[in-house]
Amino acid sequence: MYGTLEGIPNPTTTVESPNAAYQRMAIFWELINDLREGSYQIRSKNRKYLPQQPREQDDSYKVRLDRSTVVPFVDRIEKMLSGMLVRKPVRLDNVSDLVREQLFDVDLEGNNLDVWLYQTARTAISFGHVGVLVDAPKEGEKARPYWVTYQPSDILGWRTEIREGVRKLSQLRLLERVVEPEGRYGEKTVEQIRVLEPGSFEIHRKKDKGEFYIHDSGTMSLDEIPFSIAYANRVGPYESRSPLYEIAELNLKHYQIQSDLDNILSVSAIPVLVFYGFPASADEISAGPGEALSLPLESRAEYISPSADSLDSQFRRLDDIEKQINTLSLAAVMGSKLVGETAEAKRIDRSQGDATLMVLAQQMQDLVDNCLRFHAMYLNEPNAGGSFVNRDFVSARLDPQEIQSRLQLYTAGSISQKELLDQLASGEVLSDDFDVEEELERTQAGGLIEMDAAPTEAA
Repeated sequence: MYGTLEGIPNPTTTVESPNAAYQRMAIFWELINDLREGSYQIRSKNRKYLPQQPREQDDSYKVRLDRSTVVPFVDRIEKMLSGMLVRKPVRLDNVSDLVREQLFDVDLEGNNLDVWLYQTARTAISFGHVGVLVDAPKEGEKARPYWVTYQPSDILGWRTEIREGVRKLSQLRLLERVVEPEGRYGEKTVEQIRVLEPGSFEIHRKKDKGEFYIHDSGTMSLDEIPFSIAYANRVGPYESRSPLYEIAELNLKHYQIQSDLDNILSVSAIPVLVFYGFPASADEISAGPGEALSLPLESRAEYISPSADSLDSQFRRLDDIEKQINTLSLAAVMGSKLVGETAEAKRIDRSQGDATLMVLAQQMQDLVDNCLRFHAMYLNEPNAGGSFVNRDFVSARLDPQEIQSRLQLYTAGSISQKELLDQLASGEVLSDDFDVEEELERTQAGGLIEMDAAPTEAA
């Protein structure tokens, strides 16, 4: 929640009570969530995010609030960074055909592994980490495992212990929302808490009086909790901070200043007619096209409006905030800017961003590998296999001149065929699934076959 911990019980005494680490993280989530929802959600919090000015009338404030909009900096950065991770498909190694087939609908919601990874990475980038449960139907039911993603706000509590020299979960509490039919056409959303322990589970639901009861329970075929986590900004076990929170604060400040500026521009766009030397006790005067004014002697009327440069400071402040967001986000996270740069500047900055995103890519790869292991265990598959998440975050495609120069080097014998193919593959000239070693074996075998076949044909 943003700024307070209202509604969060403390200490942890009941199944629905978040633990201490949850409460430390919760104060950073509300602003991120609201900015992800956009202008409508931010406006719905009215004075929480857009203060009412001293002596500003309620009606005037309502007009200003309705006119205010949020520039989606946080949403744009989150999507951009997640998209860079899946710029190339996730590569699977030694994964069985059965598991590969099921990964085309990895979450039973129609998402394949690449789409699922994009959505899961967005959660990690926004909130600091993301958890995934590889779930399966009860024993005896014929169905397949599937992967369920949980935001940090859904992970209420956990306990760990050392087992066989490895720290593993001994208990996990997850908040879930289940949509169930109600009547012939309606539906209702039910909140429940899933409690997992090695080899067993419980589903707790709330009674009308507010107490929770065990709605369902049973055993699992695995002797460990099939839950994995990936961090974007880790501060402790199952605890993180959003790497975008400072950007979110600047995004909010940008919204407030732009609201003030838009309001000033709206008011100052219409010049004000002012009378000098006119009795204050005189009747109200109207003026407009097709009307004439009759004024007393030595009085005058004129329009006044703010000078053109009086708003420059407001515009400069908006530009400064946008530059700060740019610096904190892409320049600090991925080493590029939201505005155009020279190719040489991008090459210089790229190493910094690659190093930062590399950590997130490794975290997501470990997450996928753990989920593959749990998936294979459910199916009794002997080999879980592994994955490789893209590390090439920015396109580095060779241009035609560079391709031609490499072909000339190969033709002149200055580089080998393998070196040529390696450079063409890294330069994104060849397809992502192109295997250099396999292609070399195929062409060499083809040459031997042609040499062996020639005498036979001549005979």
